[in-house]
This record gives sequence, C-alpha cells and structure tokens, in this order.
Amino acid sequence: MSPLSEAPAASVTFRFWRDVEVRFRDLDSLGHVHHSLSLMYVEEARAAYWREVAGRATVGEIDYVIGEVRIRYHERIMYPGSVRVGVRVSRIGGKSIAMEFQIRSETDVLLVSGETAQIMFDFTAGTSAPVTDDLRSRLETYEAG
Repeated sequence: MSPLSEAPAASVTFRFWRDVEVRFRDLDSLGHVHHSLSLMYVEEARAAYWREVAGRATVGEIDYVIGEVRIRYHERIMYPGSVRVGVRVSRIGGKSIAMEFQIRSETDVLLVSGETAQIMFDFTAGTSAPVTDDLRSRLETYEAG
C-alpha cells in the first residue's frame, strides 16, 4: 500500500513543532490556502529543525537537497489563524535522511501530512555526500528524546 493512501500512524510522535501564521496572500481563488504553500510551512519548520537540532545555524551550512516530497491533504487550511507544523527524522541512511511532517490546525485537526527525502550534498564538489557521524549522532540523540 502506498504511504499516500495510508492514514498517519497515531503512535508517531513529533517533538519538534513550529507555529506558522496563515497569511492572507496564501489564499487561492477557492478561499483556502493554495496546496503548494503547505510545503512552505513545512520548510519553515524544517529550517528551524536544521538550525536548532542539526546545528546548521546559517543558510551556508545547509548540506542537503530535497530529493523527494510526498504529501497528503486531509483538510483545507483556512485563513485567518496559524498552523502548527511538526517535523521529525524517521530514517537516516548512508547519504539521505527521511523526515516526516504534519500540519495541524490550532484545534489540533490534522490538515496535511507527508515525508521528504533530504539527500546530503557537497555543493563544492557537486555530488551527494555521506551523512556525517556528528549529524547522525545529533539527530538520533534528539529523536530518542
């Protein structure tokens, strides 16, 4: 069964959450947030995770590219208000890291869920790179709680 057709597991715990304001400019002609902008909300939370957990404090220290995104829309995101975005590392491979995400309403209704694959990348060499021992340790320690 495809992950896109499965309901998110109730047992999945997200330790890392960020509140993101829903902006008027995010609305589409149907009056709810345009589907593409939920990924911007996820990016805000993932960037904060990368700064705070992975220890990459600046844009120049980002050492991955996005290789894949899977997303499932459960409910519409409405204006005005804010959403809570949870992100977590679900798998660490040799050269990639999978992160799951959820976007929830202010009343904790699941709005969006999905997963991204971050491919570690050496921008100087222009090639993929291994997950460093330091990064693996930071992520595993944080996610173990």
